[in-house]
Amino acid sequence: MRANNRPKNEIRKLEFVPDVLRYAEGSVRVSLGETILICSATVEPNVPKWLSGQGSGWVTAEYGMLPRSTHTRIQREKATSGGRSQEISRLIGRSLRAGIDLKALGERQITVDCDVIQADGGTRTAAISGGFVAIALALHFLHEQGQMKHLPIKNYIAAISAGISHDGHILDLDYDEDSSIKTDMNFVMNDLNELVEIQGTAEGGTFTPSDLQQLLELAQLGCRQVFREQEKIIGRFFSTRK
Repeated sequence: MRANNRPKNEIRKLEFVPDVLRYAEGSVRVSLGETILICSATVEPNVPKWLSGQGSGWVTAEYGMLPRSTHTRIQREKATSGGRSQEISRLIGRSLRAGIDLKALGERQITVDCDVIQADGGTRTAAISGGFVAIALALHFLHEQGQMKHLPIKNYIAAISAGISHDGHILDLDYDEDSSIKTDMNFVMNDLNELVEIQGTAEGGTFTPSDLQQLLELAQLGCRQVFREQEKIIGRFFSTRK
């Protein structure tokens, strides 16, 4: 049995607390077990130069970890300076764009900042799931202010990890599980059960197509659990398609 007697097909306790920042158009605190992040969405009335004049918007993201979000102090790293933070920032941006109608957004840019306060595994997946809630809240705010007629949201977006441990296939890895896992995967999905991205690595040995299928099924189950929690916050103005 896993920590806290958690079944293999169950995610950690997940909670979204909205409107935690005073000035951001949309913000949320995300708790996934002992992993905690703040996700905020900033809307600007312009787009990158390469997109200017095309009548389309853009969604980008920046991810970072506070120095004592981990067991030992880590150096501050800007998302634009390369390395792990930049790779995760790009993943978050790609994932969130999959849920937004960029044409309907118009020539606006949304920047989602994902700051890890405490890390216990699954920070990138929690950032994607929380980032979507922050964007939805920001777009609802603009709609309420009369700045857009319709919400440019296509689908819910969620992410979750899954892996192969010595005890079999498990969902939503915490730090201890991730540090000793045989195969580690991150899945990003929408609420139509469609895949946005899969990241997978065999940390030790290999995995089979059958393993991949089992991990995918776990991830589908996990994302449905995330969608339910997201809908508690934003379902009053945008419900899941399922």
